[in-house]
Amino acid sequence: MMFICIIFAAGVNAQAQSNELMFENSSLSSGTAGEDDAVYLFPAVNSNLDALVKITGRSSNLVKLTNIDISNTGFSKAFQPQIEYNDGHVSGSKSWWMEFEISFVNANSFTGATISQAYATALDIDGNDDRLREWDAFYGSNSYTMENNSPLITSTLLGILGQLNLLGTKFLGTLTDHAGIDTSATSLMTTHYYQNKNSITIRFGAQTNGSTDGASRQYSVWFKNFTYNAPISTLPVKLTSFTATLNAKKVDLKWSTATEMNVSHFVVERSTDGQNFSDAGIVFANGNTTSNTNYSLSDNISNTLANVIYYRLRSVDIDGKDQVSETRVIRTTKEGNTISIVSYPNPVSNELRITIPADWQNKKVAYELFNLSGQAVRRTESASSSQTENLNVSSLAPGFYMVKVSCEGQTAQQKIVKQ
Repeated sequence: MMFICIIFAAGVNAQAQSNELMFENSSLSSGTAGEDDAVYLFPAVNSNLDALVKITGRSSNLVKLTNIDISNTGFSKAFQPQIEYNDGHVSGSKSWWMEFEISFVNANSFTGATISQAYATALDIDGNDDRLREWDAFYGSNSYTMENNSPLITSTLLGILGQLNLLGTKFLGTLTDHAGIDTSATSLMTTHYYQNKNSITIRFGAQTNGSTDGASRQYSVWFKNFTYNAPISTLPVKLTSFTATLNAKKVDLKWSTATEMNVSHFVVERSTDGQNFSDAGIVFANGNTTSNTNYSLSDNISNTLANVIYYRLRSVDIDGKDQVSETRVIRTTKEGNTISIVSYPNPVSNELRITIPADWQNKKVAYELFNLSGQAVRRTESASSSQTENLNVSSLAPGFYMVKVSCEGQTAQQKIVKQ
């Protein structure tokens, strides 16, 4: 069972802040309970604030919210959703998640409020003693803290639903099910720090390496900060962008960082099946900086026969710990002279990949999805688009849709089928 703690403080010293935000007495404010875009009101989380919790998406329709806030176990004052996959039964290796946006508003109103400091701590990230591991991902934090000897596996996620450029960090737990809620088990914890935020986005998820039961998990958001025994108190690297573009017989990989702390080097990894990766090149890092830094590497693919190539970026710090970025996709098939996009797979179930024209790459590109009534059901924008971007469509109803992509006044469209 995974527990998440968040503390919001107006002062500078978070450790000294004892005030607690209380998530109790929730009610449905808008939408359909348990469905995407449903918003729940938690009144009087403190004397000045209410909280709005919105379901912003899920990995597939098999992911269901069975309870927005469990109160008979854990912490009654905490936000404690229960999430279930496929009625608790998993067949084979799977990964799933549900995404929540926690927004803060002035009490008895819907006027947004900004929190000067926020600490979000995940507790007891574990498994079910079989084949299931819980994981969570925090988006947009300034830094995070965890134990130096933590068994948690970290990786970088680029983009949440509707925002391709928002950085997230994923923490994958252990297979072992640790009994109870032990706040002294700091090796299974991680604390995220936020500044001047009016909302925080968190994904609660799990993954399996084979068939198992017990895919109904309780999560908890409790408002309190914690101290670590041997903390690593900064992000080794804060990646703000990672793009891959096709340029004749080579692929240009570019990435940018906003923060680097004790970073040794970056490894660009390549795959032709999306599963098995090998090194395509190494770039040494600046090491320690809080300034924006840009990197690049070109990969010669003249001898590559594959129609699709996958790239990811691994950042390695001086202690050997590493983080892996989200995967970027390159199609090597040639494009015609007309403006066109390629959307695949088609039909699609979960992740739709959209390949754009070569002269749109590294530019501001808008991606829109319309139903047959002409209503926009998805929209996202990338300030510096890769050749191929991903769009999550798992929550859409089956049927026909139109993909529309725009760049500098030019547009291209393609019809797709959602299974």
